[in-house]
Amino acid sequence: MTATKPSNTPPRGRRAAAWLGVATAAGTLVATSPTLMGFLHQWEDGGKDIRTVYADKLAGGLPTTCGGLTNHTSRKPVVVGETWTEEECAIEKTYVVGTGQEKLVECFERKPPQSVFDAFSSHAHNFGNGTTCASQALAAWNRGEPQRACELLAYTPDGKPNWASVRIGTKPDGRPDLRFVQGLHNRRVAEMKLCRRDVP
Repeated sequence: MTATKPSNTPPRGRRAAAWLGVATAAGTLVATSPTLMGFLHQWEDGGKDIRTVYADKLAGGLPTTCGGLTNHTSRKPVVVGETWTEEECAIEKTYVVGTGQEKLVECFERKPPQSVFDAFSSHAHNFGNGTTCASQALAAWNRGEPQRACELLAYTPDGKPNWASVRIGTKPDGRPDLRFVQGLHNRRVAEMKLCRRDVP
């Protein structure tokens, strides 16, 4: 008997199997859409072709390349100073974003339009699926509050910038010491606008 080579692709969950790439009356929800990949290219790399691994200062020096790929997500080791080929970037980024979306879609209890899925996918690419799935924004979507869900990607319930700070230390009382980053807020606002594009 010939041994079967193990697959790098995780099994699809219930919603991924039902929604991703399946045409319904609400439309086909696709992974790694051109809109999302272009959005990530703009906000992760500033629209530039960055293939040399660098230490991301906003992420505490985390080795990063090719539109936000790190050792937390990439199958290929991400080592500061190494340069990836264009093909390596394209293959790994498509894999990371696509498999991430297959996990993220399981957190939606209501099928989102493509723009909403893309916006939440960008957020998850930045913060991780666990954080996005546990967010007030996704909870609002699942309650049937689409406009509120999109707004919470960029603003807290009391109107302050949301998801736009980095940790720079710990305060004497043990709470994290955070610094506001305008560029992160700009991305959150862009996600909010993308989210609302197909929301009535």
